[in-house]
Amino acid sequence: MRIDGELAKQKGSGEVAKEKNRCCSRKKSKRQQKKALAEPMPTVVQRLWETCKEVFADSRPRVVPLPGDVGRLRSFLDGMKPADVGLHPNLPFFQDFKGTPPVTYLHLHQCPKFSIGIFCLPQAAVIPLHNHPGMTVFSKLLFGSMHIRSYDWVDSSKQIRSSNGACLAKLNTDSVMNAPCETSILYPAAGGNMHCFTAVTPCAVLDVLGPPYNGPEGRDCKYYTEVLCSNFPGNAAASAAPTDNDRYAWLEERQGKPDDFKVRGEEYKGPKIVGYY
Repeated sequence: MRIDGELAKQKGSGEVAKEKNRCCSRKKSKRQQKKALAEPMPTVVQRLWETCKEVFADSRPRVVPLPGDVGRLRSFLDGMKPADVGLHPNLPFFQDFKGTPPVTYLHLHQCPKFSIGIFCLPQAAVIPLHNHPGMTVFSKLLFGSMHIRSYDWVDSSKQIRSSNGACLAKLNTDSVMNAPCETSILYPAAGGNMHCFTAVTPCAVLDVLGPPYNGPEGRDCKYYTEVLCSNFPGNAAASAAPTDNDRYAWLEERQGKPDDFKVRGEEYKGPKIVGYY
């Protein structure tokens, strides 16, 4: 009987312990639920930044993210809307301007691995033909219509040059994009690394660059003047151009930013990114 009593006592103690554990688990679960309700859901911008951190974790010049990562970031950007970044076409920097319309840049984030920013263009505004040295660039048209003209060097390893220093490039894109549309991607040596934007209507384009521009590291932004092969002065180098001249052009580097390109920075007032590293 004594032994049975000890067993019963142990059994009873075990049941009490289990009940205590169940109570603790229920309380913990309720605390977690309350905490989850108290914490706001991450904004779209925050999730974009977190996705970029992962996609560009190993970002280096001329190193393209893995195809799966490229697809993941593109898919995320495809789903973004103007409201996600606090934009709408009635904001002042999308209105008509006298003379050359300026381009407004909204800075969201920059670190050594990548940068995120938005270009706001009133109708007829132009971002001149420029390059993205060693970069992979995602461009998401948030709203409006934009004409894109882009080129890649015919031979990126050894550029074909004319006697005056212009380099031979092949046309990649010459078309109008209308939002909503798929995010465009350009690569270090393909996809239209040199491009020009012209606003057909007021529009906004969100750019993700990896790695970002960096002058000391040799990633300055260069601007170009294009001359179609059919209009290029005759010389020995011109014979290097293919016969379908409408798909090729000689790009001559400008000295600095074009005088008629007006770009101004404005404070980004949309949802903020937290947790910078």
